[in-house]
Amino acid sequence: MKTQNSFSHLTLEERRIILAGITNGSAKTAIAQTIGKDKSTVGKEIKLHRTLTHKCKMPLECTHYKKCVYGRQCTPDCPEYSPFRCSRRDRSPGACNGCSNWSRCRFDKYQYSPEDAHMDYRTTLIDSREGVNLTVQEAKQMAAIIAPLLKQGQSPYQIVTNHPELGISEKTLYNYIENGVFHEIAGITVMDLRRQVSRKLPKKKAKTYKKRTDRKYLQGRTYKDYQSYLSDHPEVFVVQMDTVYNDETNGPFLQTFKFVRAGILLALYRNEKTSASMKEGIDILESILGTELFRKYVHVLLTDRGTEFSAAEAMEASHDGTRRTRVFYCDPMQSGQKGTLENKHIELRYILPKGTDLRELGLTGQSRLNLVLSHVNSSPCELLGNKSPLELTEFMYQDLYEKLLAFGIHPIEKDQIILKPYLLKQRNK
Repeated sequence: MKTQNSFSHLTLEERRIILAGITNGSAKTAIAQTIGKDKSTVGKEIKLHRTLTHKCKMPLECTHYKKCVYGRQCTPDCPEYSPFRCSRRDRSPGACNGCSNWSRCRFDKYQYSPEDAHMDYRTTLIDSREGVNLTVQEAKQMAAIIAPLLKQGQSPYQIVTNHPELGISEKTLYNYIENGVFHEIAGITVMDLRRQVSRKLPKKKAKTYKKRTDRKYLQGRTYKDYQSYLSDHPEVFVVQMDTVYNDETNGPFLQTFKFVRAGILLALYRNEKTSASMKEGIDILESILGTELFRKYVHVLLTDRGTEFSAAEAMEASHDGTRRTRVFYCDPMQSGQKGTLENKHIELRYILPKGTDLRELGLTGQSRLNLVLSHVNSSPCELLGNKSPLELTEFMYQDLYEKLLAFGIHPIEKDQIILKPYLLKQRNK
């Protein structure tokens, strides 16, 4: 009776057992029983992967070569010609490893090497997969670059962008990983991809929401008003604002700002999620940038209708009472209207996942938050022409870039970018 794995792929250890069996002169049946495979599997393995290590110097292998009267110039028509047969080499086990007659034998000799056989197997396995054009050596070299970066939380897009020497596209890298090309070489699976596993949720019936009456602070600041203002002032810089937190009672609360044109994400560490705290956060942002740059780059603030952002007039005014910015609000339940910020929140969540205690994770203050922001803002973005937000800001908005550096947000070397929670556990960062 054949075992469940009789026809499954051989491992390197099983191939080493096959070599031991050949060396000991064991029959294929005995070797097969030892590793729990079918006899035919062992036979095919040896025949396919044995290597000719010595070539007979005679034209033909003849049993009578020692007593040949024709000068050992054998031909099939020779009346003395008798084909040589070796039961060990040609029948079972099928190779010459361990043969006691090795040094005296003048005929073709075949040896089996488990390491070479396994390498051949891996080459065949990779080359036979649809859409895969790699040798084992190429796959190993590629995996050496990819594996540590995936463990750091980088996406395939970021990896191929930062390493053009890989010579593949983002889609090709996804295909290689999904097809298991790097599984045995480096242990890379689809579970190493950040957003690979997803599921479709069943459609729910649309809920009917009672229309809200706009509060006073919303008058002249609705999303329609925002669109109208941008139509009249297309040159203005827009910053999208929101909050990120895991514990609504105890915080911490991150007041996030996305500078839309530059792609930069800035966030402030706050202990309260109140309108006074959010207004104070904007005051801090003004102090970071300076009044002149604040009014240049935070000309418009777009946020949602959370109660923490209800102090519109206070947020719009500087300490001297003059207008420093204009605040507008998205429509109810329309977070997509500030979608670029929501997308940045996804990257932020790679490091600060939902459901975790952010303080226990290591997010204990602004300096630790700046570390997170440095890694997020150093990651290349396709929408920014494969540049990172920090690279784009340095090139196009040098004055803003210098303020970010002074605040503590710094560029990270591409292969040192970490988008995983363990970033905050590093002591020397």
